[in-house]
Amino acid sequence: MKTEWDYTTLADAYLKRPDYADAAIDAMLSIAGAEKGDKFCDVGAGVAHLTMMLAARGLDVVAVEPNDAMRGNGIKRTSDLVNVSWHEGTGEVTGQSSAAFDMVTFGSSFNVCDRQQALKETARILKPRGWFACMWNHRNLDDPIQSRIEAIIKERVEGYGYGTRREDQTAVIDASALFGAVVHLDARVIHEQSIAECLEAWRSHATLERQAGAQFHEVISAIADYLNSLDTASIQIPYSTNIWVAQLR
Repeated sequence: MKTEWDYTTLADAYLKRPDYADAAIDAMLSIAGAEKGDKFCDVGAGVAHLTMMLAARGLDVVAVEPNDAMRGNGIKRTSDLVNVSWHEGTGEVTGQSSAAFDMVTFGSSFNVCDRQQALKETARILKPRGWFACMWNHRNLDDPIQSRIEAIIKERVEGYGYGTRREDQTAVIDASALFGAVVHLDARVIHEQSIAECLEAWRSHATLERQAGAQFHEVISAIADYLNSLDTASIQIPYSTNIWVAQLR
């Protein structure tokens, strides 16, 4: 399926992206009162990072992903899981039945949707009083290594920013008038990557590529020079998993 943002060339690199913090996922499920066997729709499921975490907790997961390459990788990773099925669709048009799910999740995908349309579609496919959640892993930019990488980028890309993925989603969810009080959760997770894997992650950084344009390769080269200067085989990257959860009115 063709979408405005094409992740085809990034699908393999996404396999090495960090998982979400277990503590944050468990808190989300506790708030929603989720039980084994509940039906979840994971929208923009990508290569199954969140899908697999939900399935491991005994939930019945329908993974919806528009990109063929991403979905293909996700299908391979979950091929032995009987409680996961895959479908082509988007946040705005999931292709799922009305009132079918106990919870709808967006793992690092809500920002690439028309968020109000995605919330309307979420409300349509949720059971009465079902739950919505969106989440992202945010790198801790106070970490010395990550701080230096940010400086490298901003020295070369004027006005660089992360768009809606680092914003508080509460006002957007409230604006839909479809959900009750929004709860924000966060928990830390450490992701270790080799220097080669870290560079591959930056080469697959769609937000940076879009904003850097012709400067992209120069930025990546500068990041590579810095990481290689650390003279270490791997680095630990601190992330915070941020989740916004709300119940359908």
